[in-house]
Amino acid sequence: MIKPVLLTTDALVFLLTALVLVFGVYARNKPHLREPWQQVLRGRVAAACTVVLLAFVGIGLLDSVHFRTPLKDAGSGGATHYSVDVLSVLDVLVGPLRTRQEKTYSAPFATHLFAKESIELPDGRTVRAYPRLVYGGRHLRAGGPGRLQDILQRSGRSVAETLLGAALLLVVAAGLLARRHATPVPAMLQRILRGRTDMPWRTILATLSALLLLLFLAINLATVYHVLGTDKVGQDVFYQSLKSIRTGLLIGTLTTLVMLPFAVFLGIVAGYARGWIDDVVQYVYTTLNSIPHVLLIAAAILMLQVYVNSHPDLFETTLERADIRLLFLCIILGVTSWTSLCRLLRGESMKLRETEYIQAATAFGVSHLRIITRHILPNVMHIVLITVVLDFSGLVLAEAVLSYVGVGVDPTMNSWGNMINGARLEMAREPVVWWSLLSAFLFMFTLVLAANLFSDAVRDAFDPRTRVR
Repeated sequence: MIKPVLLTTDALVFLLTALVLVFGVYARNKPHLREPWQQVLRGRVAAACTVVLLAFVGIGLLDSVHFRTPLKDAGSGGATHYSVDVLSVLDVLVGPLRTRQEKTYSAPFATHLFAKESIELPDGRTVRAYPRLVYGGRHLRAGGPGRLQDILQRSGRSVAETLLGAALLLVVAAGLLARRHATPVPAMLQRILRGRTDMPWRTILATLSALLLLLFLAINLATVYHVLGTDKVGQDVFYQSLKSIRTGLLIGTLTTLVMLPFAVFLGIVAGYARGWIDDVVQYVYTTLNSIPHVLLIAAAILMLQVYVNSHPDLFETTLERADIRLLFLCIILGVTSWTSLCRLLRGESMKLRETEYIQAATAFGVSHLRIITRHILPNVMHIVLITVVLDFSGLVLAEAVLSYVGVGVDPTMNSWGNMINGARLEMAREPVVWWSLLSAFLFMFTLVLAANLFSDAVRDAFDPRTRVR
C-alpha cells in the first residue's frame, strides 16, 4: 500500500480550492456577484483564457497529491519500508518522462547527444562522434521510417485524434445546451458553430480542441522523443516544465492568502477610523516600503536555510525541506506585497466614510464593526478582486526573478526560475543550449498572458467606473 504524504502547501492548495468552490456556489445565488462573472465569461478572450488557466490549475492539482511507494524488500520483522522519493499523481501519469534520463544535453527531437564524445569502436579504434541516446528515438530501426517521417506520422495521428475528440465535445456540449434551453440538438449545433449563443461556446470548444491537440501530441511524441530536449544531467525538459506549473501557481495563490488579511483589515480600519490608527498604519507600510524587498526576502530565506540545516531530523524527505522553503517564500512575499492594496483600500474607505448612507448608519447608532462588515467591505471588494487577479502574474514573475538570483525556491524543486537560472550558463556554451530557456519562457509566458487578459476582463466587469450597465 502506498503511503499518502500531505505537504503543508498541498493542504493549503486544497483549502484554497474548496474556498473558491464555496465562493462559486455563494456567488451563483447573489445577482450582484453572478452578473459581473457572467459578463467576464461572455467575452471570447476571457473565456479562452479561463480554459487555459483551468488547464494549468488541473495540472497543479494533479501534482499536489503526493505519496510514497513501498520498497520491494520488506525488511526485518515484516515491516513495510517506503521509498524516500515522494511522487505525485502527475508523476504517475507522465511516468516515462520522469524515468527516462539520458547522459547529458540533447536537443529537441534528437536521437543523439548534443556534444561529441570519444567512442571506442568494435575494432579498437577511438573516434569523436555523437553518442546515440538511450531513450530518445529508440523505437527507430534501420530500414524503417526516418525520424522526420515518424514525427509527421505521429503528428498526423494526433490531429486525427483531436478532430475526433473535438467532434465528441461539440456533440456533448450541444446536447447539454439543447436540453437546458429546450431546443433541438441540430439547431443548437448551428447556433454554437455560428457563435450565436449567450456564452462564447465556439471559442471555448476551440480552445479545448487546441489543448486536446497538445495533449495528443504529448502522448504520441513525448513518450518516444524528448520533445523539448534534456538538460545537463539528462532529465527531460518537458517534464521539468510541467512540474514547474505547481510552483508558479503556489507562488501566485498562497502569497495572496497571506497578503489579503493584512491589506484588507489594516486598509479599511485606517481609512475608517483615521486619527492615530491611520498614522500607525501609514507608518508601518511606509517603513516596509522603504526596505528593499529583495534584501528582506534574501535575509529571511537564508535564516530559514540555516534553521533547516540545523534540524535535519524534522524533515523525512528532500521534498519536505524544499516545500517548507516554498511556503516560507510565499509568506515573505505576502508580508512584503500587501502595502499597495492597503493604500488603495485606505483611500477608498476614507471616501466611503463620508457617504450619506454610512453617516446615516452612524447617526442611528449602528456599531463600527457592523458598518465595516456590511457597508464598507462589500463596496471595496471590487478593488480587492481586481488587485488580486492583477498581482497574480506579477508574483509568478517574481518567483522567476528570485530563483534566478538564488533566493527563490529550493534548487532541488522544479520551477521556471530555476530553469532560467540553469540556462544562464548554458547560453555561454558553443553551440548554445537554448531549449531550457525557451521551454521555461513559453510555459511562463502562456500562464502570465492568460492571467493578464483574464484580469483585464475582471477589471472591466467589476470596476463600477467601467462596468457596462
